[in-house]
Amino acid sequence: MRGQVSEGFPPVARRDARILILGSLPGQRSIREQQYYAHPRNSFWPIMKALFGIQGGYHDRLAQLLDKRIALWDVLGGSLRPGSLDADINLDSARPNDFEAFLREHRGVQLIAFNGRKAEQLFARFLGTRPKFHDIRRAGLPSTSPAYAAMAFSVKLERWRDVLASAADTFESGVDDDRVRNAGNQQV
Repeated sequence: MRGQVSEGFPPVARRDARILILGSLPGQRSIREQQYYAHPRNSFWPIMKALFGIQGGYHDRLAQLLDKRIALWDVLGGSLRPGSLDADINLDSARPNDFEAFLREHRGVQLIAFNGRKAEQLFARFLGTRPKFHDIRRAGLPSTSPAYAAMAFSVKLERWRDVLASAADTFESGVDDDRVRNAGNQQV
């Protein structure tokens, strides 16, 4: 397959992160602007605004996410991919990020939320069988990509709200972390 390797970004996370949101790999617009979810029709930031009141410039939004103990990253650190479609990711060249190192540094992560089915599939393919990840709840969420127009924004928002808002409230309210961690994986 011809094309240039798309390189991902470092994680956006504080050591006290409780929720890790994973995409597959940044699209071309995000890479060009060096921002997570930079495409103006991507619904990630509008969903974060609706759920948590996150708004402002890019760096302000990141700081607000961190204050909510939410981390952002992608499953892949790089891969050949012409364009921005997840379907065009070349799996032979795909390089997953180092989640073992990430989770050693961020021991409080209780939920991995996948932004889209492809992120969930990539994680399962490259990392899902490692025992280290079995104790962390996982939830698949509808993709916020403008390429996933089959689902209305209002439906995406409700699905994201069901998982993230309740998880954030649980973690902030001091509910027993072991009970939450052992509640099992939730597939949405």
